[in-house]
Amino acid sequence: MRKSSLLGLLTIATVAVTAAPAVAQPSGDTTVTFTVATSNLVIHVPASASLGSGFPGSTISGQLGTVQVVDSRAFLNATWTASVTSTSFTTGDRSPAETISNHEVDYWSGLPTAVTGLGNVIPGQPTAADAQSLDVPRTAYSKTTGSGDNSVSWNPTLVIGIPAVAVGGLYSGTVTHSVA
Repeated sequence: MRKSSLLGLLTIATVAVTAAPAVAQPSGDTTVTFTVATSNLVIHVPASASLGSGFPGSTISGQLGTVQVVDSRAFLNATWTASVTSTSFTTGDRSPAETISNHEVDYWSGLPTAVTGLGNVIPGQPTAADAQSLDVPRTAYSKTTGSGDNSVSWNPTLVIGIPAVAVGGLYSGTVTHSVA
């Protein structure tokens, strides 16, 4: 057989192999995806609070109003910690006699006023006996177990010891709650 005849037969054989009809599959998979939307972890606090008045050397106390953590992250492990701290309270020119140190500011979270979702929420200071000074950040509330969306509300109490050397005036400071 000549080379040209053999080359022609190979070409026909190659065309015949590549031109075979496709075989249909008996089934097929389609990957489907979607997203479960999530939001944020936020804390809502009262804009302001007035604790009334007291004399030098006395103690004043009052509730701040409702603080609420809302966890809309839809996490499998939906845990968080809410912290609280305070500035010093001052009046006038902020001299030493016009300053009440944040060491004199005690906080207790109390029991929850409302809870949604699954898991354990734990107050940082459930009773007045558990009150803590706000000279350093303290745990106000925490969520230690659970999943999905959740929320907790509480109405914390501040107790302020007014030093005997404090001068009269309207004192102002900031209590900061945060959540992470």
